[in-house]
Amino acid sequence: MESNQSEVADWGRKAWNLLDLVRRQSPLIQCITNFVSMDLMANTLLSAGASPAMLHSIEEIPDFTPHAHALSINIGTLSPSWFPAMKAAATLASELGKPWVLDPVAVSASAFRMKACLELVAMKPTVIRGNGSEIIALSKAASFTELASKGVDSIHESVDAIEAAKLLAESSGAIVAVSGAIDIVTDGKQVVGAHNGVAMLQKITATGCSVSSVIAAFVAVDKLHALDAAVSALSIFGVAGELGMKMATGPASLRMHLIDSLYGLDEAAVVSHVKITSFS
Repeated sequence: MESNQSEVADWGRKAWNLLDLVRRQSPLIQCITNFVSMDLMANTLLSAGASPAMLHSIEEIPDFTPHAHALSINIGTLSPSWFPAMKAAATLASELGKPWVLDPVAVSASAFRMKACLELVAMKPTVIRGNGSEIIALSKAASFTELASKGVDSIHESVDAIEAAKLLAESSGAIVAVSGAIDIVTDGKQVVGAHNGVAMLQKITATGCSVSSVIAAFVAVDKLHALDAAVSALSIFGVAGELGMKMATGPASLRMHLIDSLYGLDEAAVVSHVKITSFS
């Protein structure tokens, strides 16, 4: 028990140090994301201390992407006109050694989405974050038509996707994060769980998209320890949700208090609330 408590405390301090780095460095995060998530994603990044840039024009990629500290790509409202910009930005980020995060929203909903995601995975994302169903589908891409899907919602718990996440991490070289009641993060061998958050976050559109961008900000300030950065970001976001829920009366007010709570987090709150444990 003492060992487990010590581990949780160590993670709490690590998560705080990373949030503090984000606030001090204010990394520029380029987001190529969907129309639904732009507002909440930008405000979440600002509240965390990062600097968001919602830029998706392919004509601007060569000039802008080299100046970004990290890239977040979300395929929520994927279209043929936007996909070339996603590929160009991902390619450039990889070539320049900049971390980038892929959010494979509803990847199994269509062959177009799956093909696009597989092309992006081949461009070596630093982190892939999705819900259980998305990670399972992406991991089993060769037979994705046999898998059940429910749009952007997950019909699998995050813990159901642990083996699929490990396989995807091994095959892609990315850190894989699975959002759920317990957020799971793995590099293919080590498996870590973040036990923070509230169920009502699922009633607010774009919270998953937003946490992907926060992961990008955390990885931007510590790209050599992407697993630690990813699980810390997930836990921090979850803590903000927990604190926001204490003041909320429903999803709309939780959305507001989530942003306020993330902005107001201090060291004491982070260290006392973060609950991260190793599964392996």
